[in-house]
Amino acid sequence: MSVTIPATWVSNRIRLEETILVGCGLDRLDYGTTCHVSASHRDSSMPATLDRLAGPKGHWLRGNLSQFVAGRLGFLEENFQKYGDAFLIRLGPKRILVVSHPDLVEEVLVTKNRCFIKHFALRRTKLTLGNGLLTSEGDFWRRQRKLAQPAFHREKIAQHAAMMVAYTERMLSSWRDGQARDAQDDMMQLTLEIVAKALFDAEVQGESARASVAMNTVMAAFTARVGKMIHVPEWIPTPVNLRLQRAVRQLDEIVFRMISDRRRTGEDPGDLLSMLLNAQDEDGGGMTDRQLRDEVMTLFMAGHETTANTLAWIWYLLAGHPEVEAKLHEELDRVLGGRSPTMDDLPNLPYTDQVVTETLRLYSTVWLIGREAVEACTIGGHAVPVGWTVYMSQWIVHRDPRWFDDPLSFRPERWSDGLMKRIPRYAYFPFGGGPRLCIGNNFALMETALLLATIAQRFRLQLAPDANVVPLPTMTLRPEFGVRVVLQGRSS
Repeated sequence: MSVTIPATWVSNRIRLEETILVGCGLDRLDYGTTCHVSASHRDSSMPATLDRLAGPKGHWLRGNLSQFVAGRLGFLEENFQKYGDAFLIRLGPKRILVVSHPDLVEEVLVTKNRCFIKHFALRRTKLTLGNGLLTSEGDFWRRQRKLAQPAFHREKIAQHAAMMVAYTERMLSSWRDGQARDAQDDMMQLTLEIVAKALFDAEVQGESARASVAMNTVMAAFTARVGKMIHVPEWIPTPVNLRLQRAVRQLDEIVFRMISDRRRTGEDPGDLLSMLLNAQDEDGGGMTDRQLRDEVMTLFMAGHETTANTLAWIWYLLAGHPEVEAKLHEELDRVLGGRSPTMDDLPNLPYTDQVVTETLRLYSTVWLIGREAVEACTIGGHAVPVGWTVYMSQWIVHRDPRWFDDPLSFRPERWSDGLMKRIPRYAYFPFGGGPRLCIGNNFALMETALLLATIAQRFRLQLAPDANVVPLPTMTLRPEFGVRVVLQGRSS
């Protein structure tokens, strides 16, 4: 049986497609139809434009959204291998230039950073993070950054070193040889307790599990929103939004209670909250209650999420590389001799530092950075119009064989002979770069090294037989099913 489709239906369908595409700011000729011209073959006298770049073909309306959501890391890897350092994708109405060369990353983050703001997905975290350092822009961000910066000077964060070690040893007192645990959960709860003490001089040991569940909900909601073509406002009572609102209320209860207690007592224990409360700009102005909440929430979330994920990936990598683990133990035993590590020990633990650096190369907790153009500019000679987004992925750049020999191997010793100075500046950027460099990067690195040294002296964490460790790229890069381990006590 044959079916005849009326010509009017076909023309109406074409007209509908064209209307939607134009309404999204798209057209049929600027996406997925061009050929790739590498930089080495491009005529330098001819300005490069985006229509010279190729990209994976996608659905006429959704673009590459389905492919991206199905496997973010694999999607980026596949297209980097196919199209090189710069290619185009489209996520629904959002047009995105993906760049993977360190020089292009530096253009976006440093030399032309004023042409960009944070990308659309991060701006959808306002319910949780408000207008804190991670999401604010322009003069307001510069003021907030200046007010918060003194709290992260080296001498200030060094004051928290002994507390970090003490909290870790408190956790280890409950660990037993042969015990099965989820290292991801343990690191999340530990770093949550540490950041609460550093921020608020407060104990949240009894609330850490509830707060961790709320954090997981926030991350899941972020991932779900990025995977949707149409953004549903957070106030609409969808199942995802309702779960997110409950999670934010739980986190707000913790944060606001601590802020309220501090304002009521007027105490100044020298923690980060006190410094933020007392911070003033040149005009004598400080932070409003709302600004304080947003900054505290940003630091509260980022301050434990990034370190916990890094440590979870460290335990996973050490369990699969006993030769690295043995070298780490040798250094810890030789330098520390079984005593607790201190801030002063860190310069004498170079291999411990290299383990952290190499883990952040392979499993950078920030796996993707996005910037949206607010001013037309060129990146690598490619014109970037206003409204376009530029993606830069640490997952791709950190695994590029042009910069790292045998890039998929876990080899901490690769950093022992000055590699950091030989590679391009933005071949390694786990904490971003430029003016928006993570304000807490030194805090996170110190904490990670101290916790690693404290735990690795006492225990080996071997992967459990049922361990299923899979990267989950949400707002951060997490192990999707945790890191199931079996503890093995060791004596120095």
